[in-house]
Amino acid sequence: KQKTAYEIYQCDWSSDVCSSDLLVNVIVPRPIAFVSTISTTGVPNVAPFSFFNAFCGDPPIVGFAPNNNPPKDTLVNARDTGEFVVNIVTEEIAEQMNLTAKRYPPEVNEFEIAKLTAAPSQIVRAPRVLESPVNLECKVKQIIEISNRPDGNSLVIGEVVCFHVDDSVIDSRYRIDSEKLHAIGRLGGTAYTKTRDRLHMVRPG
Repeated sequence: KQKTAYEIYQCDWSSDVCSSDLLVNVIVPRPIAFVSTISTTGVPNVAPFSFFNAFCGDPPIVGFAPNNNPPKDTLVNARDTGEFVVNIVTEEIAEQMNLTAKRYPPEVNEFEIAKLTAAPSQIVRAPRVLESPVNLECKVKQIIEISNRPDGNSLVIGEVVCFHVDDSVIDSRYRIDSEKLHAIGRLGGTAYTKTRDRLHMVRPG
């Protein structure tokens, strides 16, 4: 089949084709890190990031990539305090998560905007989202500036130091049941996806 080749050297939002737009429409679905932090002055913050994944099992390492030009409040807080919490986004809190996606001034508490509950964490100072069934308390291991272009990001890498898992999403084998979790994923544009439809394959060997 004929394929169209796009040579893109830098994202240009005035053009019909942007590398960032292509990227987020083909790397799907993407898990969503609903990251909560706290500023050095004590202002809580929570915002979603779909450039997010797990990178190591032992120790448990996760990473997310916020925009850094200008830097997101989440990036500033994680850099200043060395801590953050990843809260898993479910169908039940999807609308509230979306309310926090807007860029608000640093003094605004997004927990209040979205009417979410800021619960105390066990180890880190940053609060958890109580309405999320799974929270990962993290200590920053490294922050890498990847690009300083207008759509450039930094990669925030953190070690999970505490897991909070609601009993309602655990099965009889004490594992998280994805059927009960109701997590959602990010697609391109305004689209999201549920994780209830799935297929199973046994790895060879």
